Amino acid sequence: MILHVLPGDSLVETFNASSIEGEVAVCRECLVEGDVSGETLPEFWENRARFLSGRYDATADDYHETVVHEFAKLTAVQSGSEINLWFEYELFCQANMWFCLSLIANSTSDIFRVAPATLSEDAIWDGFGNMTPDNLRDCFAKRIKLTADDIKLGADLWAAYREQDAARLAELSTHEPITFPKLKDVTMAAIEKETLPRQILDQIVREGKSDFGDIFLEFKSRAGVYGYGDSQVRNLLSTISPRA
Repeated sequence: MILHVLPGDSLVETFNASSIEGEVAVCRECLVEGDVSGETLPEFWENRARFLSGRYDATADDYHETVVHEFAKLTAVQSGSEINLWFEYELFCQANMWFCLSLIANSTSDIFRVAPATLSEDAIWDGFGNMTPDNLRDCFAKRIKLTADDIKLGADLWAAYREQDAARLAELSTHEPITFPKLKDVTMAAIEKETLPRQILDQIVREGKSDFGDIFLEFKSRAGVYGYGDSQVRNLLSTISPRA
C-alpha cells in the first residue's frame, strides 16, 4: 500500500490530477492553535474536538468523522507499506507533521518526506498552494526517505511542542537534518507562538491598516514562518483592541 498524507483539502484536486499512485489521507488539523494536551490519544482527540467545536462552526462528532477518521488511515497502514508525508516548511504544517510522526514512530513502513522543494528561497513559506500537477510530480521526485533518527526527531519535537518546553525545542533545533529544512526558524516560531504573532499583528494595526485583506497580506509578509491562514489571523485580530 502507498499512502499520501496531504496537508489539507485544498491540495487534493491538484494531487489527483498529478496521477501519482497511491491512496490519500487528508490532515485537517491546525495544531498551531488551541489545546494540544492529552495523556492518551483518546483524551487528546476529545480535547481537540472540544477546542475546535468551540472555536469554529463544527461539532465534536464532525471532528471525529472528518479529522480523526483521516488520521486512522495513517495508523492503520500495514507493515511493508509506504507513507508519504506532504508537508510544507512553516510551523502550521510542521506541527501537524511532528504529530503524524509521533503516531507512526514505531511503524515498519518506509516513510518519506515530500516538501515543496521547488520553491525559491523568497517564496519558501508559500507551500504547495499555487503548484500545478507537474510541480507536485517534481516535488515527489525529490522526496527524501526518513531515517529512524529523523522519525524520532519528529516525535521528540511533537512532545516538546505539546508540553510547551521551550528549552527542549531549542535543543532539538540544533539538529537540522536535510529532512527538516528551516527547523531552527520553525522551532523559534513555536517558542514565541503565544506572543510574537500578536505583537506583529498589533504593530500592523498601529500602522493604520484596517482592511482585513491588507492586514493578512502584511502579516504573511512579516510572519510567514507561522503559516497562519485567515482563520488564525482573524482569531488573533479579535484579541487586539481597536485603535482610535
